[in-house]
Amino acid sequence: MPNEKECISVKKPVLLIPVENQVRELDAKLLLACVAAQRGLTSIIGPKRKIENHIASFPRGVFLSKSLRIVKRRFFPIARLLGHEIVAWDEEALVHLPAETYFSRRLSPAGMEYVSHLFAWGEDNAELWRRYPQLPPAIPIHITGNPRVDLLRPDMQGYYKAEADQIRKTHGDFILVNTNFNHVNAFYPAQNLFQPVTAPGDEAKFGQAARGMTREYAEGFRDHKQAVFEDFQKLIPELERAFPENTIVVRPHPTENQEIYHRLADRCQRVRVTNEGNVVPWLMAAKAIIHNGCTTGVEAYLMRVPAVSYRATVNDYYDDGFYQLPNRLSHQCFDFKELRSTLAQILSGELGAADGGERKTLIDRFLAGREGPLACERMVDILATIAADLSQTPEPELYRRMEGWFKATHRRMNKVYKAYRPGSFKSVDFERHRYPGISSAELAEKLDRFQQLLGLDAKLHLEQIYDKVFEIRCR
Repeated sequence: MPNEKECISVKKPVLLIPVENQVRELDAKLLLACVAAQRGLTSIIGPKRKIENHIASFPRGVFLSKSLRIVKRRFFPIARLLGHEIVAWDEEALVHLPAETYFSRRLSPAGMEYVSHLFAWGEDNAELWRRYPQLPPAIPIHITGNPRVDLLRPDMQGYYKAEADQIRKTHGDFILVNTNFNHVNAFYPAQNLFQPVTAPGDEAKFGQAARGMTREYAEGFRDHKQAVFEDFQKLIPELERAFPENTIVVRPHPTENQEIYHRLADRCQRVRVTNEGNVVPWLMAAKAIIHNGCTTGVEAYLMRVPAVSYRATVNDYYDDGFYQLPNRLSHQCFDFKELRSTLAQILSGELGAADGGERKTLIDRFLAGREGPLACERMVDILATIAADLSQTPEPELYRRMEGWFKATHRRMNKVYKAYRPGSFKSVDFERHRYPGISSAELAEKLDRFQQLLGLDAKLHLEQIYDKVFEIRCR
């Protein structure tokens, strides 16, 4: 844990920390900013779209990208023209696609050439990147763990205690059902693996989720996910009937369309649908969790919350190739009778979280930073060095900064235009769905909780600089 009691007063470039999905990422990245502040680093944090749109307005800094996808091939060169350093991790590299599909979908050689450092979840992630044929040979891969994992550690769970207590008070004893059907039930249909056909007999066009996949892989994946999606639609009312003393709380993936779950809940008495807040306090409050291939299965394992992977439909090619980690870290049930029996044992206290030597070996390979220094601390050690080195290098020439400014302005105007096009999955509505926003008072309270939990006395300065964008630094 950090033990600095005062800020280190050294002028360094800022950290630019974009957040795409507020409920999933914000708390972990606030923790990173809090730890960074103790090292004298100023952070600018806010919605990914706004951070990128205003990239030409920020002081020179280190941009922390959450992905290396091909869409970055346009933004990364602009950021570099403006003098920013770029480092990256991949939010989707913990539970990841098979290597060849992952490479074509999640990695872009045109974007990666602008990245100076990579942060890996664990050895599996690092090894996956090392196998990438177009990995720049000089790029260092730091196996630090991820800030999201810091929030799952026993010594950090006090951060969510009050929220977990309130959830228990509101919902009583409940079974949590986490879904991840954004490939076939996305917020907008164009975000699915395939777009809706306009006429019978037409061949479906790729949707956003299929980019980088072969058609054969995407079609098989769609069929499997659709079948599992239908299994879960049948499961939810069956759970309510089988466990009359428990509420069933359905928590959809942040980019799913929630309408179908609300329709199911309307036909039930004790089914609730919510995507409120970070998943951690919901795990703390739940009696058990049900999922299929969801990252929440990994989070539940780390928190010792009983998790069950419900696999009424099995396709080993996709289940083992993509979802092996969360499924293998959970109790696995292959029909409702088996699930009902397993849940009854969990609810009676006879069965706890999945464990065993094989699971420990598996998690050790996939996740670093679970003991000792926080993943945030390990990252800040490296980021502080990068920032110090950047402060010693000259600013880009004026003509390069002007070129960067014009390109950034053009890109921002184009993004704003697209946000108001009917049906665009870059729409204002979708952005509001992913990042509804948070007040400065709420943000300050979250930072104060981190400060207290980590035993840090240094005073933090929080200032809103754009809509939903904040600067965090020591006073």
